[in-house]
Amino acid sequence: MAVERLSIPAYAMALAHVASLRSEDPYRKVGAAALDYDNRVIATAYNGLAPGFVAPLGFWEDRDVRKPYMLHAEVNLCSLFRRGEAKIVATTTMPCTSCMQMLCAYGVKEIYYDEEYPDSHAPELAKTYGLSLIRIQDFPRVSF
Repeated sequence: MAVERLSIPAYAMALAHVASLRSEDPYRKVGAAALDYDNRVIATAYNGLAPGFVAPLGFWEDRDVRKPYMLHAEVNLCSLFRRGEAKIVATTTMPCTSCMQMLCAYGVKEIYYDEEYPDSHAPELAKTYGLSLIRIQDFPRVSF
């Protein structure tokens, strides 16, 4: 009897969604996961404030005020591995233009995402640099 297994992209996306549950941002929770060339998990991350920073009272009340201080999940993720180490990155949201540029610079080959981000130039960057940028929506979702 054959055992049904998750595909690697679905596995990575499920990990990204679990990572998003750690985000302290009440407006938008984004998670990311990185896998190496043997499909081993090398890092997970989420959007949030810099490590050790304690938000002052009222910080979360105004999204526009706090937005520039939030580190994107992809930024946090790339801080956890070396250039050329990650083959696959899965993010719960399509990377913004800046994060996509960083993923290109880090040598990531395959990027999977769930939610669209219409203001991003990620599709054009992926095409220019020969990367895979694929939307994945069929994966196990965790909710609490």
